[in-house]
Amino acid sequence: MTATIHTSAIVEPGAQLGADVVVGPFCHIGAKARIGGGAVLHSHVVVAGRATIGARAQIFPFVSIGAPSQDLKAALAEGAVEIGADCVIREGVTINAGEATRIGDRCAFLAYSHVAHDCRLGDGVVLANHALLGGHVEIGDHAAIGGGTAVHQHVRIGAHAFVGGLAGVEGDVIPFGLAGGNRARLAGLNLVGLRRRGFSAARIAVLKSAWRSLFIAADAGVFDERLARLAAAHAGDADIALLVDFLRRPSQRPLCAPRRRGDSA
Repeated sequence: MTATIHTSAIVEPGAQLGADVVVGPFCHIGAKARIGGGAVLHSHVVVAGRATIGARAQIFPFVSIGAPSQDLKAALAEGAVEIGADCVIREGVTINAGEATRIGDRCAFLAYSHVAHDCRLGDGVVLANHALLGGHVEIGDHAAIGGGTAVHQHVRIGAHAFVGGLAGVEGDVIPFGLAGGNRARLAGLNLVGLRRRGFSAARIAVLKSAWRSLFIAADAGVFDERLARLAAAHAGDADIALLVDFLRRPSQRPLCAPRRRGDSA
């Protein structure tokens, strides 16, 4: 079937709409937009620039996708956004273009959350209401960001991590980690999320051991030495490999670490 376009909507010549796309009242679809089959734009949605939206997206009123970066130091140049399949984008969400703003499949962006230019999000990422991502933020698969949380530019948040609401995240959050607070500190593992994702007790036990060896056994050598021992002790374990790779990759931000005794809130 062809797309269904409300009479009040504007779809500029050149826009590519897949089969069964629904464009609701007062939407504006730019000439370079590409929207996958089965997507529904409920109303008052703006898709600008070189925006690609995957199949079966559900996009709610007053969403803006593909507008230029809000970086005040940069010219308002047209950029690109790529969004995967089966994403849910709720009211008032803004997703800005960049050289490579990329979002995976099955992500959920709750009302008024914001994705800045050149962010890269994996599959199954959830941003709760009013969660804000600065430019160049990277978030791994199945990570979740709580409501009202602000993530500093260039921060990395690993796969399966959870950041609690109302946090200010200035440093990288490890895969499988649980972080929160103002400013955000690492508080342990995202055990609830891991169990919901079907992680077995044995997998979780290995991750708990890794947590203790990296962050609790602080007298057992410097951090890089502890990391090397962890990698050697669990060679071939995919979860540990993901954690070690994350910690060894170069970063522009410090590591979000546990609070030490005597630290102020």
